[in-house]
Amino acid sequence: MNRKNFISVNEEFVCENCGEKNLPSRGTCRNHCTKCLYSKHMDESVPGDRKSGCKGLMEPIEVDSEGKKGYVLIHKCIKCDKIIRNKTAPDDDFDAIIRLSTRY
Repeated sequence: MNRKNFISVNEEFVCENCGEKNLPSRGTCRNHCTKCLYSKHMDESVPGDRKSGCKGLMEPIEVDSEGKKGYVLIHKCIKCDKIIRNKTAPDDDFDAIIRLSTRY
């Protein structure tokens, strides 16, 4: 049986894009760098499943602020082109979010 619900994974990691050490988030799961907003393609079907064979860097390409979840990052894998949406965290670099939202 394939799991369909979110799997909570909140681990410390070092960003492979900028080298920033990212501590576990408070109250949510950390899935992107607080400094440069890059992520890593770790999950395949369900957030937290860690079953992706790709493991490519996920570039933040856009910010969606239209929904009820606040600012949502749109990430695109630079290796396989998969698109994933990730909520921002309170300790993310807000200036980086603004720069991304006004990039185009």
